[in-house]
Amino acid sequence: MTPFTERVIGIIRSIPEGKVMTYGQIARLAGSPRGARQVVRILHAMGSKYKLPWHRVVNAKGEIAIADDEGAELQSFLLQAEGVRVSADRLVSLEQYQAAMEENA
Repeated sequence: MTPFTERVIGIIRSIPEGKVMTYGQIARLAGSPRGARQVVRILHAMGSKYKLPWHRVVNAKGEIAIADDEGAELQSFLLQAEGVRVSADRLVSLEQYQAAMEENA
């Protein structure tokens, strides 16, 4: 496993309940500001294996980015169960719910 992958996994694990982070935010914190797509791949490939709170990761606009309706509904349900308000168009207020994490996380 690469150091970047290890950092991404650690950052995702550290997202507090009731908060979200963006793919790009995670990539920056892990040391690769342009690595948002790699974060997507890591989350997809390793989310289950490492029991990552995948539902706490949204895109840069605060949108649930899962394309299939079933997955998007599950993410919305899990976020709402943690107290995160998700709008009808699957948006989360980053201003209200984005986790503020240090650059050396």
